[in-house]
Amino acid sequence: MTVSYNGLPVLNDINLTLKKGESLSIIGESGAGKTTLGLSIMGLVEGSCSGEILFNGINIPGLQEEELRRLRGREMAMVFQNMGDALHPLYTVLDQVVEAISVHSRADGASLYKKALDLLISTGLDEKTANSYPHQISGGQKQRAMIAMAMANNPGVLILDEPTASLDAGTKAEIIAMLKNMAGDRITLMITHDISSAAIFSEKVAVLYGGRLVESGRTEEVFSNPRHPYTRGLIRSYPDLSTTKDLQGIPGRMNHGVTGCPFHPRCTQRIEICCRETPKPENVNGRVIACHRGGIVPVLEIRNLSKSFNTVKAVQNLDLTLYEGETLSLVGESGSGKTTLARTVMGLLNQDKGEIFLEGERVSGKTAKFYQRVQMVFQNPMESISHRMNVLQAVREPLDVNRNEGQDARKELVRRVLDEVELPGDDTFLNKYPHHLSGGEAQRVAIARALVLDPKIIIADEATSALDASVQAKILRLLMSIQEKRGLAIILITHDIALARKVSDRMAVMINGVIIEEGPSARVINNPEHDYTRNLIGYTRNGKI
Repeated sequence: MTVSYNGLPVLNDINLTLKKGESLSIIGESGAGKTTLGLSIMGLVEGSCSGEILFNGINIPGLQEEELRRLRGREMAMVFQNMGDALHPLYTVLDQVVEAISVHSRADGASLYKKALDLLISTGLDEKTANSYPHQISGGQKQRAMIAMAMANNPGVLILDEPTASLDAGTKAEIIAMLKNMAGDRITLMITHDISSAAIFSEKVAVLYGGRLVESGRTEEVFSNPRHPYTRGLIRSYPDLSTTKDLQGIPGRMNHGVTGCPFHPRCTQRIEICCRETPKPENVNGRVIACHRGGIVPVLEIRNLSKSFNTVKAVQNLDLTLYEGETLSLVGESGSGKTTLARTVMGLLNQDKGEIFLEGERVSGKTAKFYQRVQMVFQNPMESISHRMNVLQAVREPLDVNRNEGQDARKELVRRVLDEVELPGDDTFLNKYPHHLSGGEAQRVAIARALVLDPKIIIADEATSALDASVQAKILRLLMSIQEKRGLAIILITHDIALARKVSDRMAVMINGVIIEEGPSARVINNPEHDYTRNLIGYTRNGKI
C-alpha cells in the first residue's frame, strides 16, 4: 500500500498481515506515517491511496463511500487521538454512545440506552459520568468514553491512535489493561509513540520511518534486541524504569522524499548503496528488516581468544561481538582479564590463539588500517601522552603517521576534534604540555587523539577511574554524545558496575579470564543470572565497593 498527498508519498509499499485475535503496535517518530496508516485502513485518508487493504477479502480503497459507512463502526472502528475533536461538546457522553450504536442498530430507545450505559460501565465509568458533558470529565474519562463508542457495535478491527497520549501513568496503565481485556478475538492496531504502552499491549510491533516499514517482529524480541539502527535509536531515546542507560537521541531529523533508504541521512552505518536504492524488507527468522546491511552490523568479533602469562590463563577461549554504534561494558574486579583482553585485541600483547574480525574481515596483523579503525584510551593520560609533546603534537601524531594532508589541514582537523571534545583550539591551548593540564583536560586530549583518525571503535580502559565524579560524568556524557553523532562503537572496561549501567547498551561480566554473563544492560542489572554478578551488584548497592 502507498499513500500520497499532492504527489508526495507519505506511506510507501507497506505490507502487513494481521490475523484474527492478533494485536500490533505501530511505533515511530511524529511524521512517520502512523496515523495515515490507520486512516487508510478506515477509508478516511484524504490523499491518494494505491495498493490493497484487504479485510475479509474486501479491498477497502475500492469501496464507495456508502459501502465504507456501512463498514465503519460495525466491522471496523477507530479511536482518534484528539479527544476534544472526537466528542461533541453539546451532547452527553451517554447520548454519543447511543448514537454510535443506533447507526447500525434498529433497537428501541430504552434498549439502546441500556446497552450504551452497560458499555460505558464496562470501561470503568459510572452513570453520573455517562450523563455528563465532555467538558465536565477528565482526559482519562474521555478516553474511556471514546473506547466505548468504538466498541459500540463489537467491531472485528479496532484501531487506537495514541490512546494513552497525555494521560498520567496510573490512568495509562488502567486504559491499557482495559484494552487488553477487551481485545478478545478481534484484530487490534495501536498507533503510538509510547514504547512502554506498546510493550505491554501488543504481541507484535512494526516500526515506521519516513513512511516505510523498517522493522517488525514480536514485541519482546524487537524491544530487547533491536536490529535496525532506527529502532535502536527510538528505544535509546525513550525514558523507562526498566532501562538502565541514560537517554540518547538520534542525530538529524526526518525528511520525506529521500532517495534510497529513508533513514540513510541520519544513519551512522550507511554505505554507498543506501544513498541510491531503497532496501526491501526481508524476513529473517520471523523478524522483518529493511536494511541493505541486514540491520545493525558487527564491527568487531573476537573468537576463541586466549592469552596466558606463564601458567596464568589471563583470557580463556573468549568470544565477544561488538556492534556498530553500541557501548559494551566489560565489568569485573581487578585481575579478571579485562585489560589483558583489550591489550591483546590492540596488538600490545600477542595472543596465544583465536581470531579477530574487524568489519567482517579477519585481522591477520595489526596494520595501519586496523589502527585507523580501532583506537584505545588508556586509564592514565599522563602515561599515554608523551610529556615531550604539546597538545597540538600529541593529537596530530596519528595524522602524521597515517595521513597525507598538509600541516595546515592537519592543524585544522586537530582544532575540530578538540572542539568536539569541548576543549579550546586556540594557539595558547595547542602549545600547552601535559603537565599544564588538569586531569579532565588531559583525558579529553587523549580522547581527541583517539578520535582524530575517525575510528569506528574506541576501547576505553578505565578511562575515567582516576577522575573525580563530576569530571567523570562530563567525560562519559562526552563519549555518548560523540557516539550518537559518529556511530562510534565503544568497549568500556570498568570495575564499576554502577557506572557501566548508566552508559552501556550491553554488559559482559568477566572473572578469571572468562565471560560468565552477557546481555542487555537492563537485563543483567535487573535480572542477573550468575551468583558473581548478583554479588557484584549487591556490593555496589550496599556501598561495600
